[in-house]
Amino acid sequence: MLRVGLTGGIGSGKSTVARLLAENGAVVIDADKLAREVLEPGTDGLAEVVKAFGEDVLNADGTLDRAALAAKAFATEEARQTLNGITHPRIGALTGQRMSEAAEDAIVVHDIPLLVERDMAAVYHLVIVVFADSATRLERLVTSRGMDRRDAENRIAAQATDEQRRAVADVWLDNSGEVPDVTALWDRLVGFEKNVRTGSYASGSPIVVPYDERWPAQARRIARRISVAAGGRRVEHIGSTAVPGLAAKDVLDFQLAVEDMETADELRETLAQAGFPYVGPYVDTPRGEGDWSKRLHAGADPGRRVNLHLRVEGAPNWRWAVDFRDWLRHDTAAREEYANLKLELSQRFAADGNGFAYGEAKEPWMEAAVGRVEAYRGGQES
Repeated sequence: MLRVGLTGGIGSGKSTVARLLAENGAVVIDADKLAREVLEPGTDGLAEVVKAFGEDVLNADGTLDRAALAAKAFATEEARQTLNGITHPRIGALTGQRMSEAAEDAIVVHDIPLLVERDMAAVYHLVIVVFADSATRLERLVTSRGMDRRDAENRIAAQATDEQRRAVADVWLDNSGEVPDVTALWDRLVGFEKNVRTGSYASGSPIVVPYDERWPAQARRIARRISVAAGGRRVEHIGSTAVPGLAAKDVLDFQLAVEDMETADELRETLAQAGFPYVGPYVDTPRGEGDWSKRLHAGADPGRRVNLHLRVEGAPNWRWAVDFRDWLRHDTAAREEYANLKLELSQRFAADGNGFAYGEAKEPWMEAAVGRVEAYRGGQES
């Protein structure tokens, strides 16, 4: 299944977006609803809350007085952590149960307010953040939900900042005014799910575009996702998109460091399920002695193309990818040469559906650059 994290600050309108996605066919797991379930009368969760916060958080009929609990739990960081320690494990168990019940071709949207605070972004195939400015959110909480203004302010202050949410957002939906249109997003999710299920990857023509300032942030998110799926192994953002200012194909390249090719093969299915299906065994064009073999994976997300190279850490091809990137970052003239070449070749091979001919046409320039890269590396080591 495709696992999608949906988050945003309280009052941002996550529930509206969740409803729209559900209307399109998504299976929505609402963390807030699960939080209510684990604190229903008769549960051990409610018993622990009463023990921690007192009998006055209960209504006369024994149900939870949520306003009374909120006033206590959000008053201090210590109190908030106490409540989280009671509810989060129970909510996590229920979430796992609901996900296991979904069909294998489902698009599961996990509506979770504390995705950022709990550092969960990397476990999803995609993260959607619903945004509304804090003034709008406060007004919604006070007028629509009847929340006490101070309580609302405390809740907003206790959550992640907009900057922290933006750092994990693969998709940023502004819900400050009109309800966002999720049509294009849904099409992306449908394509993504199908690619993950069938082991397919997103591809396209080698169109070179100007450097995009969003690439570094996108790369950090995806590198973390790859690393988590691969058991914490080292991931490097390489290739042209890793060189500030360099025109490039809008494809993020990464290399994952492995101990040997047997390890790479063992990671094949895990990476595929994480959204990076296997493409095949390859041997990089040798630019010196040694073993230049690798395993190639690619991204399944049609909205964010990715190439993932699994190379033995410290091997010649692993070292070359890092040195070539760093040389281009350092050498302005080389960077301009390479940009001009790429632009010319992208126009020549615009009809090339997979970019292989484009890559082969770069080889003479790449081969001529070997000595320059080695000279740069030698200067760095001296």
